[in-house]
Amino acid sequence: MDYTPSYIESYSKGILQERLEELESLLNPCTLCPRKCKANRLVGDLGYCKAPYDLFVSSASPHFGEEAPLVGNNGSGTIFLTHCNLKCVFCQNYDISIYGEGARCTYGKLAALMVDLQDRGCHNINLVTPTHYVPQIIKALSIAIGNGLSIPLVYNTSGYDSIETIRLLDGIVDIYMPDIKFLDGRLSQRFCKAEDYPEVVRGVVLEMQRQVGDLHINEYGIATKGLLIRHLVMPSCGDDTKKIIQFIRDEVSQNAFVNIMAQYHPCHRADECEEITGRTSLEEHAEAIRYARGIGLLRAST
Repeated sequence: MDYTPSYIESYSKGILQERLEELESLLNPCTLCPRKCKANRLVGDLGYCKAPYDLFVSSASPHFGEEAPLVGNNGSGTIFLTHCNLKCVFCQNYDISIYGEGARCTYGKLAALMVDLQDRGCHNINLVTPTHYVPQIIKALSIAIGNGLSIPLVYNTSGYDSIETIRLLDGIVDIYMPDIKFLDGRLSQRFCKAEDYPEVVRGVVLEMQRQVGDLHINEYGIATKGLLIRHLVMPSCGDDTKKIIQFIRDEVSQNAFVNIMAQYHPCHRADECEEITGRTSLEEHAEAIRYARGIGLLRAST
């Protein structure tokens, strides 16, 4: 690969260490995410996300179910981190994100996992739900760089991130992969207990776009840098899906890479919300794709 990840230069200039110190200042009390619950995790407090101070990892392996520019031939080096600050009632990874299924992982161990995934041919390191562990990840990243890590870093998030935290990742993250779940605060409050989600995700996605720009895919079909947006089409939420697509085209980029997904199925506590107890219909998904292409969103995919 002819791309040098941005974190390499930040490491060599000492920027990584400076950012780590700033990020750690957001950890105790914890204001890493928009909940700003101010839990003192260093002494054992658990905040809204329920994540402890120590890093917990559920799994780490080459993943072939991600978007094609991340997967390539050898897979995306995906590391699933436990817990989540959003806790959607329909979460499809609830065993990890809600119940924290995983094991304690030292900084050295996480660094070794990253390098091992690189050695296995993975095209990137894909950190799933990293928001509440950002300082710990940066500590591990510094160790991994010293041990030869040199593939792009993917920040795979729900989109419910603190803008302050994302700004501190400028020059560290190569590929941002946020969800845009809702732009209707009534929906985000009902399904995620986060009425401010629309405001938060708008600002966060625009900052991510400012940092890394449109997704760049090299001559081998592999993403090296940029923004990759996901949106899960949900039953009965078609009007909001159109608002999201319009926002991306008008305010982010007409050339934004957007994966409009159809795989919603009710799980976790979705049966508590009547309007999302069924699967997304083929027509609901097809209508979202038609709308995206009709308004000229050039890189909408499924």
